[in-house]
Amino acid sequence: MDRADITIIGAGVIGLAIARSLTMAGREVVLLEQENRVGCHSSSRNSEVIHAGLYYPTHSLKARFCIKGGRLLYDYCASRQIPVRRCGKLIVGNSPAQRSSIEAIARLAAANGATGLRFLTEEEIAAREPSLRASVALFSPDTGIFDSHDYMIALLGEATGEGAVIAYNSRVTGLTMAADGIKISLNGEGVPCLLTRHLINSAGLGAPAIAALLAELPRRAIPRSWLARGNYFTLAGKAPFRHLIYPAPEEGGLGIHLTLDLAGRARFGPDVEWIDGIDYHVDPSRAGVFLESIRDYWPELEAGRLQPDYAGIRPKIAGPGMKAADFRIDGAAQHGIPGMINLFGIESPGLTASLALADHVRDRVFGESLLS
Repeated sequence: MDRADITIIGAGVIGLAIARSLTMAGREVVLLEQENRVGCHSSSRNSEVIHAGLYYPTHSLKARFCIKGGRLLYDYCASRQIPVRRCGKLIVGNSPAQRSSIEAIARLAAANGATGLRFLTEEEIAAREPSLRASVALFSPDTGIFDSHDYMIALLGEATGEGAVIAYNSRVTGLTMAADGIKISLNGEGVPCLLTRHLINSAGLGAPAIAALLAELPRRAIPRSWLARGNYFTLAGKAPFRHLIYPAPEEGGLGIHLTLDLAGRARFGPDVEWIDGIDYHVDPSRAGVFLESIRDYWPELEAGRLQPDYAGIRPKIAGPGMKAADFRIDGAAQHGIPGMINLFGIESPGLTASLALADHVRDRVFGESLLS
């Protein structure tokens, strides 16, 4: 049986960032990925937005890691020539209820430490975005867009350059406690093939199911998994906007917003569609719902310009009608299993928060090593 110091399950952006952080700190890392390449699921099916930490409860992990992670991410992209653009975004509304919601966001963002936010006058709104209809707009200058694929490739290169080993097509199907670690079985084989001292479960959508493979892990320590599909539609032709445009948030997400890619192409989404299994199909008939929502802030949008594009799935640990859940990073103090860290509910702003979150997990690993 092979042996490892640290094994990370899942080579999405979080697993890659953790692998980089740990290897740069001198630890030996094995990275297990069930697909044949990195970042096949949530990490590559999103808006590629660098968030500014506006929406999350003060002192939550989401707020802390988003604010810190955004700064780290801008610096990382600049130092490695990863394409990035700090284009800013407008959170907009037209009703009294939306105004109240956006004012509450501004107060929360200030408490979180977000900087540079300000409300625009209607004249400033018209000057910045002539095609936008909004009676209220909160401007976030630190929101941006970047190339998440190049980012993941950079993380992978740095981790493997420091000695990390990645095994593709390696689906974890069994976990067993041992006296000196955790035994891992892969791809349905009954006999464990790897013994690891530390196990980091960063499997995203599959994290609760992976945790449940370990019989000794208390069931109370495993949250229920909820899947919220976010569909995206692209815009045929050029968009008349230069900022990201976000409506007031809705239940389960941030509303059907307009984002731009680095080439200036516009896409809309994600919406919130609760589903029972992993399915990335985009139903073209949802264009009508998108059109109605978008026309609230862009009334001139023509119906024929929306085209179904792609979908992502949020790995939620709170379902419809429930209070939004924070990130969960559970170690031995939470579940009693030495050397195991489970990451649950790492949805947005996970991409933005990835470097800060990775350093936190690294410090937890070192802390548990010192205690063990």
